[in-house]
Amino acid sequence: MRTIKIKPKKGLLVRDPLTRVPLKTVGETKPRNTYWLRRIKEGSAIVIEPKKEQTS
Repeated sequence: MRTIKIKPKKGLLVRDPLTRVPLKTVGETKPRNTYWLRRIKEGSAIVIEPKKEQTS
C-alpha cells in the first residue's frame, strides 16, 4: 500500500477516520487513500516532503 507523510494545518484538528485519534502536529505516515487525499485537497492537512540530502 502506498503511503504519504502528512501533518495538520496549523491550528486545525484532523482525526483519523478509523481510530478517531488526532493527527500529530509533527506529522504521521498514513495510507494514500481518498480520505487523506480529500483532507489535503481541502487544505486541512499538508504533505510533508522528504528532506533532500546535501552532497558536498
